[in-house]
Amino acid sequence: MWQSLFETGEWQKWFVLCSIPILLALLILNIVPAALAFTVLAAVYVLLDIVSIPQFLGGFTNTALMTLILLLICSMAVERSQLIQYFSRQMIQQDEKRSFIRLISVSALLSAFINNTAVVAAFLGQIMRQRHIAASRLLIPLSYATILGGITTLVGTSTNMVVNSFVVNAGYEPLKMFSFALVGVPIMLVCLGIVYWRRNHLPNHQPSATDETAAYFLTAAVGAESDLIGKTIKSGGIGQLDGLFLLEIIRDGRLISPVSQFEIIMQGDHLIFAGSLENVQLLQKFKHLQLLGGAANEVLKSNLVEVIITNESELLYSTLEKVDFNNRFHAAVVGIRRGNKRLTGRLDRIPLRVGDALLLAIADTFYRQRTNERNFHILNQNDKHSHTLSKGKSILVALSFVLVILASALEIFSLFKGLLMLLGLYLLTGCLSLDQMRRRFPFDLLLVIGSALVVSKGLETTGAAAMLGQAVMLLSPDNNAYLSLLIIFVLTVLLTEIITNNAAAALAIPLALQTAAALEVSYLPFVMAVTYGASACFLLPFGYQTHLMIYTPGNYRVKDFLRFGWAILFTYAAAALLLIPLIFPFRPTSF
Repeated sequence: MWQSLFETGEWQKWFVLCSIPILLALLILNIVPAALAFTVLAAVYVLLDIVSIPQFLGGFTNTALMTLILLLICSMAVERSQLIQYFSRQMIQQDEKRSFIRLISVSALLSAFINNTAVVAAFLGQIMRQRHIAASRLLIPLSYATILGGITTLVGTSTNMVVNSFVVNAGYEPLKMFSFALVGVPIMLVCLGIVYWRRNHLPNHQPSATDETAAYFLTAAVGAESDLIGKTIKSGGIGQLDGLFLLEIIRDGRLISPVSQFEIIMQGDHLIFAGSLENVQLLQKFKHLQLLGGAANEVLKSNLVEVIITNESELLYSTLEKVDFNNRFHAAVVGIRRGNKRLTGRLDRIPLRVGDALLLAIADTFYRQRTNERNFHILNQNDKHSHTLSKGKSILVALSFVLVILASALEIFSLFKGLLMLLGLYLLTGCLSLDQMRRRFPFDLLLVIGSALVVSKGLETTGAAAMLGQAVMLLSPDNNAYLSLLIIFVLTVLLTEIITNNAAAALAIPLALQTAAALEVSYLPFVMAVTYGASACFLLPFGYQTHLMIYTPGNYRVKDFLRFGWAILFTYAAAALLLIPLIFPFRPTSF
């Protein structure tokens, strides 16, 4: 039996079928990053000759995937234009209803053409700084509106471009700029109406502010007879306390931050510790160390900055200790929040996640760190430290980007060629630099999608995908195409709630294409079911990047998303399942 299995190559099909659940489990449990999981699996397929080397390389040179990479790179310049900053400043005023309408309509419109994470990042700081309306009443609608705007065009969200990569890889015609509009625009309008109608169901949590951080601090003065005088932080044992972290030293009115392990302690030093105040007993072993109370003085308060960990950050899945945070960023972490919870214990040993809020005590050189843009969304950044383009360059970036999108929609030239010209223009005019490209190049996305295309090829060549397509048909009596589409849509929605939207699309699209082939109907309705299903993330905050970005700043709980999002998800699903077969009929079409 086993010999027959190996001789016929059947083992490859069963290996592929078994590998997909393992991949899915790794993604759901968040054991390893998605990029690593997909890349390793693709490499295993090559080593076992499930896919050939040309097929492996072809996954990473897919035209649609390269177009997506170019789009994300060009978007770096668009993010820095004054246009988005202008909208963010004009958005929120004292009238909550008008502010709400402006917020969801403008963010949805911008997200149709600009990456939705960039829109949320641009508006997040402004929403957190304003004091007219609680941030928790605005951030969920902001995230939902950017999702809804993104489903209307090819470039609105990376998910649409990911699906297009699979369509091209399967040998079909690429999707057009407004292929999604006839279904996406009605869904957007109806769901935005529901978001506005249900705004009273949004929570009214108090936003975090640096004034609330006094509870994090413990101040102690070094007395004249202290044994610590003349010792370094390391040799004195003052920097190795479990639950308290020596953050800064105030010496003769001068602030020393961050504190080196080799800093020599002097008489009269005021030592600022961060951590839980119940750990004050840890200082009792140091004689002549006078406690001054938990409040930080004005010198310390003026030195605080709150940041959010980005989805591109190199800090993800790592700890402050491993990355040598203090020396690397010229800042020390006072506290970490995740959602509505303040994390306690050894802050330097807590693995960081997307959306974590870090309260930093920064040195003067913090804003000069080139990696800040990639790693942090800075919530209370001063205008003098921003990297916004000049007015002239902002106009150039905005107009040229719009022209390329229009030219692509009118099929004057392909989107790839247009973005390639745009990238050259931005580099020549200084709107974008090679250094910025290197720091923020979307390697993770390239690895996820490129590897997913290889995995899809393995599913196809071994016959595993065809078997899965047949399995979907077994769930649908009389080979009912609409019921099969419903199954694909629901499966994709479930995946996108528990893993990332792009990973959900990458796993669902091969199944969708094979189901359409097995039913001998058009692939388009099934492709669209995956596209809209992968963006239907409204119940949980963990499957979509914009939700993770606003989860902690809004002090949200999971139940906040469940209570507000169920009606939007129900409306979204009903509209999608009604419109998809009407706009994209099941009969073969040359759309």
